Amino acid sequence: MKDLLKLKTSLSEDIENILNAQVKVEAHSSALYLAMSSWCDDQGLDNSATFFATQADEERIHMLKIFNFINNRGGRAVSPEITNIPVDFESFRGVFEQALEQEMFVTEQFNNIADKCMKAKDFVTFNFLQWFLEEQVEEEYVARRILELFDVIGEEGTGRWEIDKHLVKVTFDGE
Repeated sequence: MKDLLKLKTSLSEDIENILNAQVKVEAHSSALYLAMSSWCDDQGLDNSATFFATQADEERIHMLKIFNFINNRGGRAVSPEITNIPVDFESFRGVFEQALEQEMFVTEQFNNIADKCMKAKDFVTFNFLQWFLEEQVEEEYVARRILELFDVIGEEGTGRWEIDKHLVKVTFDGE
């Protein structure tokens, strides 16, 4: 029993480190989406501003899920420092292109973590990651569909306003 009490965590150091790295990725995504929300608000794109504010909240929730998981497994979660968040963006479409790129990067990171968990035979963490992997399907889908609005509607004339109006209708049913 004494030896068991000495075992602080059921996470390997490597898995704990990559989970803490993902905490930082999620925090960065949250800060990036908050900046995008502010930029859209400044451009008069109210629905887009709300969309990105909601995305920022979601990413923070994702960050906290991972943060709490690390602590609940006896590890030590690290509150990340976030820097280099842009405050200005080149274009309305560019904001959504960057959002899709970010989501694809996040998916890649989760895939890498899942791979390391399988190799380490850490099936508890692997199971925990399944929710995030499924969530990424939705995140990428929505970003792609919104970008399709730019192709269908175009930004000329009232196009930006129309895109902003219609993006709230983009949903993912997962079936």
